[in-house]
Amino acid sequence: MGVEVGGFFGLILLVLNVWAIVKVAQSHASTGTKVLWIVLILLLPVLGLILWLLLGPS
Repeated sequence: MGVEVGGFFGLILLVLNVWAIVKVAQSHASTGTKVLWIVLILLLPVLGLILWLLLGPS
């Protein structure tokens, strides 16, 4: 029972997730923190992106 994301919304979500992962990789955070954020964004695309937007960037 998962949430399916497709179509235009899925494309927008994919672009935003790739953008967030690139920003995490370019940040000055420690390697462990980067890995945690990237894993969170990959495993929980919608929630991970929202959490990163709210808590991630300094």
